[in-house]
Amino acid sequence: MAAVTVDYADQYLNLIDGEWVAGRDDQWIDVESPRDRSTIARVPRGGEKDIADAVDAASRAFPGWRDISPRARGRLLQQIADAIEPHVERIARIISAENGNALRTQSRGEVNFAIDVFRYFGSVASEVKGETLPLNSHVLDYSRREPIGVVGAITPWNAPVQLAAMKMASALAAGNTLVLKAPEDAPLAVLEIATIANEHLPRGVLNVVVGYGTEAGEALITNPDVGKLSFTGSTAVGSRIMQAASERIVPVSLELGGKNPQIVYPDANEDWVAQGTVTGMRFVRQGQSCTAGSRLFVHRSIVDSFVDKVTANLSTLTVGDPLDETSDIGAIVNKKQFDRVCGYIDEGLHGQGSSAAVGGLPPTAGPLAGGYYVEPTVIVGVENNWRVAQEEIFGPVMCVIPWDDEDEVIRMANDTHYGLSAFIWTHDIGRALRAAHSIEAGWIQVNQGGGQVLGQSYGGVKSSGIGREFSLEGMIESFTQRKHVSIDTSR
Repeated sequence: MAAVTVDYADQYLNLIDGEWVAGRDDQWIDVESPRDRSTIARVPRGGEKDIADAVDAASRAFPGWRDISPRARGRLLQQIADAIEPHVERIARIISAENGNALRTQSRGEVNFAIDVFRYFGSVASEVKGETLPLNSHVLDYSRREPIGVVGAITPWNAPVQLAAMKMASALAAGNTLVLKAPEDAPLAVLEIATIANEHLPRGVLNVVVGYGTEAGEALITNPDVGKLSFTGSTAVGSRIMQAASERIVPVSLELGGKNPQIVYPDANEDWVAQGTVTGMRFVRQGQSCTAGSRLFVHRSIVDSFVDKVTANLSTLTVGDPLDETSDIGAIVNKKQFDRVCGYIDEGLHGQGSSAAVGGLPPTAGPLAGGYYVEPTVIVGVENNWRVAQEEIFGPVMCVIPWDDEDEVIRMANDTHYGLSAFIWTHDIGRALRAAHSIEAGWIQVNQGGGQVLGQSYGGVKSSGIGREFSLEGMIESFTQRKHVSIDTSR
């Protein structure tokens, strides 16, 4: 693997009460780069004591932060956005080095999106409004929205900066303080963002601890002084968080996994649709996205020719070093996930009648063998009830499933415990709307495969989650609580 320049420290610390500190137990986690399996830095192995310190700091900071005017809080968030902007390239390169996302196609865009997140929530901070009810001439009856207190947030490694920024900006704009458990596999860029944010925020308002989920994460979700839990990640972990929250009646926001359908109608056998399904599958993120459209339902009359179009499109994409400008697709984040993805591919290719239209198991020799690289894989001849078609792989693996009848494909699309996103491809808008209204998912796209829209609430149904973020309405519902006040003015 060629040498590249990435400006990061050899060692990072946790942010607690405005200070950068090592873990209380002085234990460390090595951060491995999936591009070449080298150790690039170390971070604290935070645990219960570190989380307790961070929650205490956030609790002390909360009254003062809550009482700052919303407009003033918003200005601070916008200052953070301005301060991040000169560091886009540096932070993007750190993301690519630590989690394997390609610099050109993913990491730069992720940092720019994070800047937009801080600007957006900074601009709407003063829009957290209540309502009045005109009962009669001598009663003032109104509600107000108040921040909850200390928010405990846990974010994943697949889009570390984007998702950390979302939790930070929305929770802080609403007047809460925050303890963020950063992902141990990709914590460095999040800590860089926290470094910039900390220069503009009162001490203790933002705290970031790195650690394992079973240690730092578990300590955060069970801490009695955390008033709200916000999590993005797997459905299994989300279930544990909901269980812990139920014991204390704590509100939760959970954005969880997906096994998302893409439905291609017979009138959509076109190159631009094939390109769109590749985008919807998130192949240029190695399929490491909860919204990846990994179940491709293609009408039987066009399935062979459409798969040819998909594979032709994939053949133009280059898998390689995420820090190389020529790479479209980078590396799987770590060995555990790499082995998991390879296991699903192997199982899928051993199903009766299945085969790989493109891709397959990764090479054991050559330049890609030095890191966690998997070629985009399209498996044909798959049944909808196979594990490879039912379980979230979180890798660049798409299953092609033919269909004949519209009612049949809607049933198959809904035949999953997930319900996050879906993609519909057809020229018939009436048909598209029927499908969109029938599919059990929180987010439907028609004739496009893009990413989430800032300002539009986003989340899933069924086992894909509960609650919404990404918007003013999501911020209000997720990070404030309503108080009703009624006054008899005649007394």
